[in-house]
This record gives sequence, C-alpha cells and structure tokens, in this order.
Amino acid sequence: MRWVVPVLYAVLAAAGVFLLAVVTKQPRHDRDWYPHLSRLPHVELQDGVFSIAPYGNWTYTEDAPDEMIWSGVPPHRISDVRRVWFVMEPHPGLAVMAHTFVMFEFGEGDLVGLTIEARKETRETYSALGGAFNKFELMYYWASPRDLMTRRAVMMDRDLFMYPLQLSQAEAEAYLTSLLEKTASIERRPRFYNTLTSNCTNELAKAADLPWHPAFILTGGADRALYAQGRISGEGGFEAVHAKAEVDACVRENARRPEAAFNAALIACAE
Repeated sequence: MRWVVPVLYAVLAAAGVFLLAVVTKQPRHDRDWYPHLSRLPHVELQDGVFSIAPYGNWTYTEDAPDEMIWSGVPPHRISDVRRVWFVMEPHPGLAVMAHTFVMFEFGEGDLVGLTIEARKETRETYSALGGAFNKFELMYYWASPRDLMTRRAVMMDRDLFMYPLQLSQAEAEAYLTSLLEKTASIERRPRFYNTLTSNCTNELAKAADLPWHPAFILTGGADRALYAQGRISGEGGFEAVHAKAEVDACVRENARRPEAAFNAALIACAE
C-alpha cells in the first residue's frame, strides 16, 4: 500500500492547482463570443430616463437565426413602467431546472426584455458544473421579447410560461432601476456567472430584494416559489395559473409579425 500516500499527494496537488486556476482567473469582455452574446449592452441612465444600445432584435426560424438585427431602446421614463412579466423556459427532461427572464411593459406594444445568461464563447456548451467554477462570464442581454421568445419557442422548440409579477409601482420602478444599474456595472467591470450564486434566476431575485429560496438555484421551481411568495397570483391554485401562463404556441403563431404587433399579441395571450 506504499502507493496510497503518493497518489493522495498527487490528487491534492492537482486539486490545489485547479482551485488556484479558478480563483486567479479574471473575467474579461474580449473573448470570441457566441454571436447573439457578442455585443455588450450600454445603458444611459439619468434623471429617471434610460436608453439601451445595442439591443438584440433578432428573429428566428426553426433552423437558425433569420434576421440578426441590433437596434436600441429609445429614451424611456422609468416611471412609465406599467407591469413586469416573468418568463420561464423549463429545461426539457430535467424538471428541477429552467431558464428565466423578465420583460418590462410600458405601453401598447412596448415591451423591453432582459435575460441574464452565462456568456458562452463559440464552440462552448453550457455546463452547470463548469458554471460553478468560473467557466463563463455573466451577461445581461437586453433584447426584444420577439428575440427572446422566438429563439426559444421557434428555433429551440421549448415551452414558455409568462406571468405578470405582483409589484407595486414603486417596486417595479426600483426593480427596473436596479437591473439597469447592474448592467452598467458589468460593462465597467466584468463578472463571472456562477451556477449557485449568480445564475439567471437568483440575479433577478437579488435585484428585486426577494427572500432567498432554494428554487433560485433549482430554478425549475421558480414560478411556484414566486406564487407561494405572492409575487405571482391567480385563481384556482398554482396548477391553474401555470396552465394559463403557457404562451409558446402563441409565440410560434405570431413569430413573423412586426415587433409591436408581436408584443401586443403576446400580452393578449398572457392576460
């Protein structure tokens, strides 16, 4: 058994080298990113008015991106936000996991979307384990709902559930402001994504100052957790609310419509 001690030392040394590499790695903006994550958004925020550019406004077919358009969000008053929508994309075949994002409604056909993601490089695939060890940078990707929804429902053939969040006007304004400020902060100083502490859902939850819940890590239960916390409401219990919230068929039906018409149809489907 003389080999046990040398092997143990070798394992500990390898683990030490790995951990040292993880803790000394620095997040960067200058990598070869996936095309839709290649442009970092810039936020202008002053006196309660914001604008965002570039702003993803891509469209998708069943096979690939169709029109890869970058536009901008013209100046909006934060005080004009009417409602905040929470969207869940369950992971197929893995019920405990989901991707989540939000959309801010300002007026008829006027929706502004945000997804928080692991910013992958070309030829990289997402790994929850890698995401716990500084594998990916963190990306706040602002994009049109048509971009965010058709990518998932049309190209990826995913289910989508869209819920109006129960927020006061002051809470909705504070939430939007917090997410805009976090976006600006990442532009100034890159951060790492982390599967446990800085994933799509708990970044959104922290910005809203919500009490911690296990579903902010096991994200497939995020909508149920928000329902239990009174941030999603509806009659007939959670299962009825969940069924009413499914919008992927609506997204596919309206995917080719102009942006404002798509937004109006999406809200009508979710109400």
